[in-house]
Amino acid sequence: MSHPIAVFGASGYAGGEVIRLVDAHQELEISYLGGYNSAGSKLGDVHPQLGGGDRKIGKLDPSKAKDAEVAFLALPHGASAEPAMHLIDAGVKVIDLGSDFRLWTGDRYSEAYGGDHPHADQLGKWTYGLPELFRKDIAKSDRVAAPGCYPTSVLLPLAPLIGKGLIEPGVVVDSLSGVSGAGRGVKEHLMYGAIDEGVSAYAVLTHRHRPEMEQLLEHAAGESVTVLFTPHLVPMQRGILTTSYAPGTPGVTQKTLRSAVRAFAKKSPFVELVDEPPQTRWVVGSNRCLISVHLDDRTGMVVTISAIDNLIKGTSGQAVQCANLMLGLDEAMGLPLDGWMP
Repeated sequence: MSHPIAVFGASGYAGGEVIRLVDAHQELEISYLGGYNSAGSKLGDVHPQLGGGDRKIGKLDPSKAKDAEVAFLALPHGASAEPAMHLIDAGVKVIDLGSDFRLWTGDRYSEAYGGDHPHADQLGKWTYGLPELFRKDIAKSDRVAAPGCYPTSVLLPLAPLIGKGLIEPGVVVDSLSGVSGAGRGVKEHLMYGAIDEGVSAYAVLTHRHRPEMEQLLEHAAGESVTVLFTPHLVPMQRGILTTSYAPGTPGVTQKTLRSAVRAFAKKSPFVELVDEPPQTRWVVGSNRCLISVHLDDRTGMVVTISAIDNLIKGTSGQAVQCANLMLGLDEAMGLPLDGWMP
């Protein structure tokens, strides 16, 4: 028997990917679609690429999803908190794809987003939805905060290294992302004429995902960690390529670095250690994260490179991976391993 699923924020990129993945899933079935700005539309009006285009998108009304087992909230920052609490009170498991519950303290939340959280008592009570680090906790939870796409690309290569004491707790991160990471809203600086034939850095020193990265790396390391993070926008639709740099600890070798990542990947169906630097085109359309790790003997610096599809492993696929765990299903069920491009 299929598990009924509700999706709020159905018209966005993340919501559309959740619908696509759930429709193809052996054990999940859409029971309600709710829209943030698209209530009253047909699914085909906002996602013509999806089947079942006659399905109606309803209001952002948690009471309409009371019969769902799991609700995905693919909503803008700040829009998840209220419906999330109503759904949980109704006994519905919730996966927030947004950023409302990722941070564990009020100070970190204020640092990242400014102001106070509307449900500050919930900070630290939501399970962080990175299965590779919190698989058992996710399986027992009724509320999961899916990671940001950039933090996913940073944590998967670095957590196994910093957790084993193989790198120092000061990390520099450069990430390159496709434009879909900014959401579906029309923004002048994201229009074709503004991004084509160019690469640009943005939110230098101020990006909201940096406190999230530090929080989770500190959890892995057991000590304070600093991250210097610079994101870049590149003229492609999907994908994130992240290169991270950290000093290796005394005695670290290329063999110990690769062994740590390989052991981590062995327990994680969607993480793979590769010999050569990965490319985003190899993972687009998949829930995989490809990682390479390199030691520069001259400087003692460790370099990791990771590639993910920001809309799948970085967002919607990861959320479905969490739903599988929460429902007692195989973690990998219904999720693509193969990319679309050679």
